[in-house]
Amino acid sequence: VTAGVAAPAYAGIPVTHRGLASEVTFITAHEDPRKKPSVNWKALAQLQGTLVLYMGIKTLPETVRLFLKYGKKSNTPISVIRWGTTGEQKTVTGTLQTIVRNIEKAKLTAPALTVIGNVNRLRSKIKWFEEKPLFGKTVLVTRSRQQASQLAEALEAEGARVIEVPTIEIAPIKDFRVLDRAIRRIAPPHPIPLPQGEGRVRGYDWLVFTSENGVEAFFNRFRALKKDARSLSHLKIAAIGPGTKAKLNSYSVEPDLIPSQFTTEGLLHAFRKVQISKKRFLLLRTNIAPDLLKISLEKAGAQVTEIPVYQTEKPEGLSRKVAEIVQQYPIDYITFTSSSTVKHFFEALRNGRHLGAKMISIGPVTSKTIRDFGVAVSREAQVQTISGLVEAVLKEESLSSPRTRGSSRLDSRFRGNDSKARYE
Repeated sequence: VTAGVAAPAYAGIPVTHRGLASEVTFITAHEDPRKKPSVNWKALAQLQGTLVLYMGIKTLPETVRLFLKYGKKSNTPISVIRWGTTGEQKTVTGTLQTIVRNIEKAKLTAPALTVIGNVNRLRSKIKWFEEKPLFGKTVLVTRSRQQASQLAEALEAEGARVIEVPTIEIAPIKDFRVLDRAIRRIAPPHPIPLPQGEGRVRGYDWLVFTSENGVEAFFNRFRALKKDARSLSHLKIAAIGPGTKAKLNSYSVEPDLIPSQFTTEGLLHAFRKVQISKKRFLLLRTNIAPDLLKISLEKAGAQVTEIPVYQTEKPEGLSRKVAEIVQQYPIDYITFTSSSTVKHFFEALRNGRHLGAKMISIGPVTSKTIRDFGVAVSREAQVQTISGLVEAVLKEESLSSPRTRGSSRLDSRFRGNDSKARYE
């Protein structure tokens, strides 16, 4: 879609309208200086429809002079749109008589697009993008590159400018031998012969997944060993939240247990309602998972095996990347979805407590890690999901900005889905 249509639409200006303009003309307002000028400004000034000028900030004073010279009325409405359709969009309005002064006052710079004509009168009634609750706000997303897109999409749907700086990387484990041994032991409840040297070991009663990453890493190896979902038919399976459940469903597996609170504590609370004493648990997690889940299950009488199925690492060059971003952009909010994203971010940023941005956390464990770095948490998600995290940003903004007060509402596409959040 050409910018000549898209940018005005995002500014609340249709380029044609039944009662205001039946035609639209697109003009290059900044011609190549090496060629002879070819724009017929006299003819354009006689047109009654909408005029859309590309690349015309520097030449706008001369353009206005020519239109007035050739008979365009001085009260003709005009809008100049900078960085249309992006979170940096800014629109300055006026008339042919006032627009140059208004642009200078607003310090508007290129790149920008100019719309001339009566369709500009509709902007006050139908502008929508600049009315979004997070419009004009910059949100830094620290999730891994593989997972950041849906959080970024949800924030952008609310008008935010999103900057992605992954502070963690998800990588496969380097040695599969322990995981392969565990997979071979996932078998019917009666003892079965295992490969030579591994003895006769009873399989597990529960598989526990605390992230979508764990599900994907496990099934990648599961298939490499020629296994399929039928091998899990006798097991109970726990998932920490809706996103983890959705990932299991993609492998034709339906979890037996999902907590009402999508945290380790919530998972432990859910396990209190089932018999776990003397049951065998296999926890499939990251290499840096906290010990709370394993220790608590063992205290309740469970036999727990914990195996890393993927690694969480710090990206190379993170300190340089973070420094560049915080120097280049005024950050309003920083979102954190795990303790590891917090740890790596603040280790990369020495003066983080003076950054000026508001910290938004997905849950209690993440919040504690932020505070451990001496930084205040502005808001914690009430529901530990990606939609809950976005709701927390919206709530914080609604309390601090008169424009958005009372307007917190999350796009229905993201409501009720943990959108592949990590909770480790």
